[in-house]
Amino acid sequence: MKLLTSEIPPGKPQTRRKNQKLAPLIVSAFLLTFITLSYPGIIRDSRKISEANSQAFESLDQDSITPASTRLDQKNYQPCSRRKIDAPGCNSSVGGEEIQARNPPPHTTVSPPLTTAEHVLVASKTLTEKDQRNCDLFSGEWVPNPEGPYYTNMTCNAIEEHQNCMKFGRPDLGFLKWRWKPDACELPIFEPHQFLELVRGKSLAFVGDSVARNHMQSLICLLSKVVYPVDVSSPTDANKRHEYRAYHFNISIFSSPYLVRTVRTEPNDITRPFNLYLDEYDESWTNQIEDFDYVIISAGQWFFRPTYFYLNHSLVGCLYCPETNITHFTSSFSYRHAFRTAFRAINTAKKFKGITYLRTFAPSHFEGAQWDKGGDCARTRPLKRNETLLEDFSSEMYSIQLEELKIAQEEGRRKNGSKFRLLDATTPMLLRPDGHPSKYGHWPVQNVTLANDCVHWCLPGPIDSWNDFLQELLKREMEIHRLLT
Repeated sequence: MKLLTSEIPPGKPQTRRKNQKLAPLIVSAFLLTFITLSYPGIIRDSRKISEANSQAFESLDQDSITPASTRLDQKNYQPCSRRKIDAPGCNSSVGGEEIQARNPPPHTTVSPPLTTAEHVLVASKTLTEKDQRNCDLFSGEWVPNPEGPYYTNMTCNAIEEHQNCMKFGRPDLGFLKWRWKPDACELPIFEPHQFLELVRGKSLAFVGDSVARNHMQSLICLLSKVVYPVDVSSPTDANKRHEYRAYHFNISIFSSPYLVRTVRTEPNDITRPFNLYLDEYDESWTNQIEDFDYVIISAGQWFFRPTYFYLNHSLVGCLYCPETNITHFTSSFSYRHAFRTAFRAINTAKKFKGITYLRTFAPSHFEGAQWDKGGDCARTRPLKRNETLLEDFSSEMYSIQLEELKIAQEEGRRKNGSKFRLLDATTPMLLRPDGHPSKYGHWPVQNVTLANDCVHWCLPGPIDSWNDFLQELLKREMEIHRLLT
């Protein structure tokens, strides 16, 4: 495993006698230090991060709207090299007697709900005292947290089968005992009462694939200590809407794994390639964008499966297609175009006045082999940042997202003042190979080898930290708004 060279902190200035020749150097050093502390994102974005322990999963299709209880037939296993990890015939659960959860750690006591004014004061005080607004939340390490987790599979009913690691007998629970610690500040643990006050009267949309849905379900579980939402969506609709009526707050998920207009080449066969119209909006979510105050947009592993690429209604290339007379592109071609088109849709939505958060690429952690060749993620504790690197193709995806986010931010400022923010899941989640379901997302099937899930995240699990980030980012927005008004 590759190691990063550890950074040496700057030495403490020594007391010296007055010397006029040293004055300019001292002033320069002071200015450099001030700039560094004030703009940590510049340092982070300039770092080249890569991953050594994530095996190739370029044929992996992650999203699922198929119940995990579908039985896997032996005859259907062979074609899974291009199929979803939790689709029928790839990573399905089978019936069986439910395993009771192990005794969970005691929950922390939730303080009574604060008034809106009190929440503003708490957020403002936290930001001011710890200089949170200038702290890079996404540069840090995982540290022990004996208080976790804050819910279990027995206290939250929003957990899908393939995320329910406790139910399916995961023997270690140490992976639940960590929290993210930024280098220069503290990241408060998610507090459901405070979050619900922050979003009172607001609406939040997740746009993306099954990992986006994984994120939404984590949020619902964390909020379940206070209240469950009302599901007002159709049971057969992949797009879901949940309402917290006492708070006039709602959450929606729009299933759009490619972010752009997508057409199946075979309507009834999910294993066949998709046609991607890379310069056309996916109207299933872009036509509704104006109704939301916050949008969390993400995309990932779907871009590694066979696809045909269209620009200006014409076929321009493909990924993993058998034709020799078509230009063969890499996944980065479609990934860049998709994000650029999605961000353009947001910037051209005339009535959208909300905030868009780019949740960056969450690396998978297959070790030992590829995902369909026995690769697994059997680690039981987080890595340190000097223990792993982001692999080249994942690093490229991450860089594309940051570059397209910057372009969207600049375009938004020029056009209609659209706000784009970063929620960097890549850096923290690279260090959590222990947080995936692995083989604990289904019951074992006799004489059948099932693929391990090293892409989605156990619930509860490290993905809950994404909502710690979200809460802090919302508090920062509130503080900025307070300072400007």
